[in-house]
Amino acid sequence: MNVRFDQVTKRFGAHAVLDDVSLEIESGECVVLLGPSGCGKTTMLRLVAGLETPDAGRVLIGDRVVNDVPPAERNVAMVFQNYALYPHLSVFENIAFPLVARSVAADEIRQRVTDVAARLELSSCLSRRPAQLSGGQQQRVALARAIVRNPVAYLMDEPLSNLDAQLRAQTRVELKRLQQSLRTTTIHVTHDQAEAMTLGHRVAILRAGRIEQVGAPLELYRRPQNRFVAEFLGSPAINIVPASLAGDEIVAAGARLRAPAALGGALNGKSRFQLGVRPEDVQVRMSPAPEMAQARVEILEAIGNETIITMRSGGERIVARAAADLTVETGQPVWFRIDEARVLLFDAASGVRVAK
Repeated sequence: MNVRFDQVTKRFGAHAVLDDVSLEIESGECVVLLGPSGCGKTTMLRLVAGLETPDAGRVLIGDRVVNDVPPAERNVAMVFQNYALYPHLSVFENIAFPLVARSVAADEIRQRVTDVAARLELSSCLSRRPAQLSGGQQQRVALARAIVRNPVAYLMDEPLSNLDAQLRAQTRVELKRLQQSLRTTTIHVTHDQAEAMTLGHRVAILRAGRIEQVGAPLELYRRPQNRFVAEFLGSPAINIVPASLAGDEIVAAGARLRAPAALGGALNGKSRFQLGVRPEDVQVRMSPAPEMAQARVEILEAIGNETIITMRSGGERIVARAAADLTVETGQPVWFRIDEARVLLFDAASGVRVAK
């Protein structure tokens, strides 16, 4: 079932946590809300769950406006960051709790809990208490408790944030598999861009209570509408450096790039703009070559499958991804080329991308 925010505003005192937000999540779609702390992500979840009410606008589940509908009547399931498990109940009882609260028959409860426990590899844990489980198991119990209800929508509030890096990656794959299997509308909140890029059919990036851009993960990564979106996605972060137009060339960080006609026309009359290029779109060589600019290595980060190189050129820092076997040392000169086809240009004052 689809979920829709229609010009929703939510204030706490004089502060607008959400400011005229409109967004539609299609039936069966997973939309990830991504943004810095305090941007309004969790508040959007709480409005759908009925834990908050909007000060203006409408929240709809299907065709029904639910602004004043009690949480128990919305048939949505929320998974909290801290899992919110009952410590005195067994895993079976925790998973069964929402069904017991709805007076579902005992035989049906046992069947549904058994089925979902098997799906999430919890069958051997059903008699244990939460304190006897690992963090990953507790997270799966919280998911099982949501799934067993067969709700119209899942609301995920940073469910992986308490897990270590390896377990987070494993559970991310499991969440993706579950979403594909269940095909239930899901709103997933996170501050982790890798989580957002891998889980969401679409990603909505928020800042200060407003949606900056909504789109498929790769669309946002390659075609951000502004500098904030560009900088928020990608690790290492995108390089943003001052740039200028010299005839039919763009000059930035000691490098000179041919300006495509469309870009050049869009930049005419602009004295200040910025060039953005992602680290994987910066080619590094150990010897000079035509159309390459010289730089000096400042920092090397060898991370196994690749080396992250931080260089300085033209008074600016440039970060590049390079092969793991690249032989280079700190302080050494290198030469680099920026992929002109991947360049993004931003207005220096507004941060809006030029020549979209």
